[in-house]
Amino acid sequence: MAVVEEARPRARPVGGSREQVTAWASRYARQAFGLDFLAALLGGVIAFMIRFRLPSFGDPWSTPYIALSFALPFLWTGALALARGYEQPMFGVGPEEFRRILQSGFALTASVAILAYATKIDVARGYVVAALPLTTGFDLYGRYQLRKRLHRRRKAGQYMRRVVVVGHRAAVADLIRQLRREPFHGMEIAAACLPTMLTTGDDAVTEVEGVPVVGDFTEVAAVVERLRACTVAVLACPELDGVALRRLAWQLEKDDVDLVVAPALMEVAGPRTTIRPVAGLPLLHVEHPELSGGRRLAKSAFDRVGAGLALALLCPVLACIAIAIRLDSRGPALFRQVRVGRDGREFTVLKFRTMVPDAERRKAALVQYNDHDGVLFKIRNDPRITRTGGWLRRYSLDELPQLINVLRGDMSLVGPRPPLPDEVAQYGDDVRRRLVVRPGMTGLWQVSGRSDLSWEESVRLDLRYVENWSLTLDLQILWKTWSAVARGSGAY
Repeated sequence: MAVVEEARPRARPVGGSREQVTAWASRYARQAFGLDFLAALLGGVIAFMIRFRLPSFGDPWSTPYIALSFALPFLWTGALALARGYEQPMFGVGPEEFRRILQSGFALTASVAILAYATKIDVARGYVVAALPLTTGFDLYGRYQLRKRLHRRRKAGQYMRRVVVVGHRAAVADLIRQLRREPFHGMEIAAACLPTMLTTGDDAVTEVEGVPVVGDFTEVAAVVERLRACTVAVLACPELDGVALRRLAWQLEKDDVDLVVAPALMEVAGPRTTIRPVAGLPLLHVEHPELSGGRRLAKSAFDRVGAGLALALLCPVLACIAIAIRLDSRGPALFRQVRVGRDGREFTVLKFRTMVPDAERRKAALVQYNDHDGVLFKIRNDPRITRTGGWLRRYSLDELPQLINVLRGDMSLVGPRPPLPDEVAQYGDDVRRRLVVRPGMTGLWQVSGRSDLSWEESVRLDLRYVENWSLTLDLQILWKTWSAVARGSGAY
C-alpha cells in the first residue's frame, strides 16, 4: 500500500482552501450588505422627493417620512437577513439570491400594509409604492453587478472553491471539462478519487483531464483533510450507495465540508425535481416537462407581444440595415431559408443577407474548411460573407427579421437553434428531442458561446432548455443575450 501511495501524484494547490473561501465569502457578504443599505437609502430618498417634491423640513406631514427614509435601509437589510440573503452557498450562481431580494420586497410591502391597517395609521401610499419597488430594483441591479464582478474574478482564477470529485473516470472527466468551461460556478477540481480497481496495479490511472487521481473511494475523507478542500462532489456510481454516502457525510461533517451529489438523471433541475420520502427513503421525483397546456399558451402570448413591440420600436433600424445591405452588394436585403421547427414542421426563416448572392452554390467547395464537428457547417473566416454582413453577424443584427417568424408562430423568442433539414436528417433519437418546442431567436447556445461551441455542447444546451424551460428561464436568457451580443464573441 505504501508503494501505491508513493506512486500517486500529488494534487495541485488549485482553488481556495476552507480558510480562504471563508475569508472571501465574508468580504462578499459585507459588500452585499453595503449595496443593500445604499439601495434602500437611495430608494427612500428618491421616493420622498417624488411624493413631497421640495418640502420644508418643518412640515409636520413630511417629517415622519424623512425619518422613515433613513430607517428604511435598516428595515431592508433586516428583512434580507431574515430571508437568508447573506448565505454563502447562493453567492455567484443561480437565481436564489435574486429570488430572496424579491421575496424581501414583497414581504416588507405586505408588512407595511398590514401594520398600517391594524394601527389605522394613514400612510402616504405614493411614498410606499415608490420606495419599496425602487429599493428592490436598485438592489437587484447592485447585486447583479456584484455578481458579474465575482464572475470576472473567477474567470481569472480567483475566489474558487477547492473540490475533490468522486466517481467513475468518464463522469469525472465530463465534470472537469464542464467546470472549466463555466468557471463562474466557482468550483475548481484539485483531485479525483476513482474506484479501487483504477487506482492500483501497473495500469493505475494517475490523472483525469490533467487532474491527479490521489485515492480511491475509501480515502475521500483523508484526501479532503490533506488538501483542506471545501467541497466533495460525488457523481452517480453504484459503489457509493446510501449507506456509503451517509458515512461519508458523517466524516465530512466535523470540518463543515460541503457534500454535493449528482443524480444519475442529468440536465433536469429546478421545479421539475422534488424529494419525497417513501418508506424512510428520500426519493427524487421527476415531473414531466410542461410542453403543452396553459404554460405554453402563456409563452406563445409573451413571444408574440414581445415580437410585435420589438418590431414597432426597431422599424427605423431595420430600414437602415436593409439600405446598408443593398448599397454594399447586389442582391436582396432579406435571405430566406427553409428550417425545421416544432414537431419537424418546415418553415421559411427570414434573416438579413450577410453573404454574397451565390453563397449556397459556393458551399460545396468550402466543406473541407468546416471549423465544426458534428453536423454543423461553420467557417470562422467565411469568404462568402460581405463587409456589412460581417458586422451584422458580430452583433446578431442579421437575425432581427426573425421577429416576423415569431409573430407568425414559427419561432419563439427563446428556444433551441433552428436547424436545417439536412442537419435534422442526421439527428439521432436523442437529438430529435430538441424539436418538441419551437426554435428560438436566442437560447442557451447564444449566451454560452454561440458558434464557438462544439456540436455536442450545442445539443446538450438545447436539451437542457427543453427539459427545464419556463418563462423565468426565458427572461434570464433574454437578459443575458444583451451582454452576449455586445461582446460579439463566438459570432461568425
